[in-house]
Amino acid sequence: MRKLVAFLSLCSVVLSVSSATPEFKQNDFRPFGHLDAALTLGTTGVGFDLAAPIYKDVIQLRAGYAFMPGFRQTMTFGVDSYTKDGTIVSSKKQQISELMHQFTGYDIDYEVDMVGVPTYHNANVMVDVFPFKNKKWHFTAGCYVGPSRIAKAYNTTEDMPTLMAVGVYNNLYDYFAEEKYIDEPLYGDYYLDWEVGDMLRDKIEGYGRMGIYLGDMADGLYMMLPDEDGMVKCTVKTNAFKPYLGFGYGDAMARSDKKYNVSFDCGVMFWGGSPKVITHDGTDLVYQVDNVRGKVGTCVDFISAFKVFPVLNLRISRRLF
Repeated sequence: MRKLVAFLSLCSVVLSVSSATPEFKQNDFRPFGHLDAALTLGTTGVGFDLAAPIYKDVIQLRAGYAFMPGFRQTMTFGVDSYTKDGTIVSSKKQQISELMHQFTGYDIDYEVDMVGVPTYHNANVMVDVFPFKNKKWHFTAGCYVGPSRIAKAYNTTEDMPTLMAVGVYNNLYDYFAEEKYIDEPLYGDYYLDWEVGDMLRDKIEGYGRMGIYLGDMADGLYMMLPDEDGMVKCTVKTNAFKPYLGFGYGDAMARSDKKYNVSFDCGVMFWGGSPKVITHDGTDLVYQVDNVRGKVGTCVDFISAFKVFPVLNLRISRRLF
């Protein structure tokens, strides 16, 4: 919010540089004979640009920057247990919870929230062509350039104990299921009796490992596991360089005062096909996982539907000189 307030304050100063009403003369349309400053608002975010003619009043060059203000989208997903053959074992959740509370003191919450946040910002360079006599309609070609990451998602702080407990439990499961107790100490120099180890192995194998069942892959279920920090994360990526094609319409805000202009731009940004939605373990939920579940799946389906990004922007400009 501070960034947005500071940005709008700066732009208001820029737009108030000149108080004289300019007269449109022929030399205004020589290369860089005048300069317009504008505020923009639309699907590319909040931004500004500067525009100047490069060939009479027919071709105009624009350059600017826009960013998407931060907002949060919460997605909830479930924690499940699953066996070696990929079968979900929901009936064992209570036993696992009791076991983990006994071993660690952590309680497992079987619903975890993930928060999605846009990180979308781009510089842009555009060329507007005004082919008609009234110079109100224009066609535009150009590009947007910015970071390839356009959004991120991560679990909430409140759910970190649950995810840490899942990681601890899976380590415990591996210790018994892989019979590590035969050769490796449980902790320090303490080794389990083999008979006790076999008994715990049979018990824990019936519980299964724990993970977040997000969807299906070619070789079975996709179970997302917490990383070494006890977190689950996602990143949405596109191409960093994004060509743009579009058209627009603009006119003076008042006939008696032509220093202010309002225009609309409509077009498409080519960002390289459907964005990639990559989890912290490197799995792409768009291209590698089918039937992604819950709110996460709704978001993935929405993102993957946009092979190109629709651009619709409002632009309010002022002639500086």
